[in-house]
Amino acid sequence: MPLDAQCEEVLRRVSKWPVLADQTVVDARALEQRRKQELGGVEQDVFEVRSVLIPAAGARIPALLYRPSPDVAPGILVWLHGGGWVVGSPQLSDDQARALANASGCAVLSVGYRLAPEHRFPTPAMDALAAVAWAAANADALGAEPGRVAVGGDSAGGNLAAAATIMARDQGAPRIDFQVLVYPVACRNIELSSRHRYADGYWLTGEALAWFWEHYLEHDEDAANPYASPLLSESLAGLPPAFVLLAECDVLHDEGERYAERLRQHGVSTELRRYPGMLHGFMACGGVVDAAWDALRDAGEAVRAGLVSVVDPEPTKEVI
Repeated sequence: MPLDAQCEEVLRRVSKWPVLADQTVVDARALEQRRKQELGGVEQDVFEVRSVLIPAAGARIPALLYRPSPDVAPGILVWLHGGGWVVGSPQLSDDQARALANASGCAVLSVGYRLAPEHRFPTPAMDALAAVAWAAANADALGAEPGRVAVGGDSAGGNLAAAATIMARDQGAPRIDFQVLVYPVACRNIELSSRHRYADGYWLTGEALAWFWEHYLEHDEDAANPYASPLLSESLAGLPPAFVLLAECDVLHDEGERYAERLRQHGVSTELRRYPGMLHGFMACGGVVDAAWDALRDAGEAVRAGLVSVVDPEPTKEVI
């Protein structure tokens, strides 16, 4: 399918921006601010937005808690923003977190994990896991029913969400009941058709993807670590049910599809939803791309269904 007309408008606008792969980290972060200003969507009303701090190894990481209503939420979605592990923040993904909270009916904890290159792999992945464990242990204080926890994210955030589920399985805790992976980065070194077909002219270029990986990994051998490249995990058995949402015209499309296939092959209940004609990052462009709101609604509704279906959740001790 050809590129959607509204995505073409996104490309027209970003064509006036500096080339990401030529930027310093500081300049790249300024570009993400520009993305929010020029392409971000309307911020939906929610009952509460509250700042919290999450204890992690050697730090207390900031997060924003969104509650859609004053009622006890049926669960918590720990959300990890995109941005190639280098740019972005909960504030810059505020429109998305609000929409996810309203669509899911759940509390959404949007996490400001530490960014590369100041904090390279595995720190962002460890922060993601720490945030899930903290959310699970403090559900009551966060206005949610204990024992129902989902993790999700888009792009690099999807990579961190996938890594968190694998780490939690390997360590035996925390319990994660559902995962939402939105056009996730699944592997650094892989030859797939979409890596070539959409390498140029579709916003996230192959060159920009390489730039992000170079800033995230300290050592080349880290690319083979399944916590960095979840697609390379020997086994995905025992992971929580998944909702995988992909954009058709995306350099990452095929690795996301491959990851969904591997989840199914290893016995993980997985729903794969493809958005035709969409660019990578379209869900963060709700001010221009109407389908962003459809995707946020679909992801939120998948979280709601996934957490409501949890049988006999076991509350965990509050440690706030």
